[in-house]
Amino acid sequence: MFNASTERLTSNQVLPDLVFTNDHGEVVHTAALKGKVVFINFWATWCPPCIAEMGSIHALNQSMQRDSNFVCIMADADANLPAANAFMEKRGFALPVYQVAGLVPDSLYSGTLPTTVIIDRQGKLARLHTGIANYDTDAVRNFLKGL
Repeated sequence: MFNASTERLTSNQVLPDLVFTNDHGEVVHTAALKGKVVFINFWATWCPPCIAEMGSIHALNQSMQRDSNFVCIMADADANLPAANAFMEKRGFALPVYQVAGLVPDSLYSGTLPTTVIIDRQGKLARLHTGIANYDTDAVRNFLKGL
């Protein structure tokens, strides 16, 4: 598995508000998360590369959990929250599952799974990765903390 790149994009573009909901009806707006680093992973329960990288995302999230400036959003591409939550529980992954509840620009997510979007504290795109990656590295944690 490839290690995730920690090269920061040089875009000054503030991203549009992305909206997600969970199975409790809670709504998350990325615009309301300014001041925090937001890690969004678009995935599906049937996607082998998504499943292969899930352990590294779980480990990353566990190691960053005490950082109140870090938010992880696992966006189920199928919008089937009961199945997605059952998937996580069966595999022992403690990851927050959401579904998209608004428009996501094609420039961020065009349907390719997995796709990971990292938003910095200013609401700007810091990293966009399409395909499998290993996120459980010190380089990734240091990159996130430095945003």
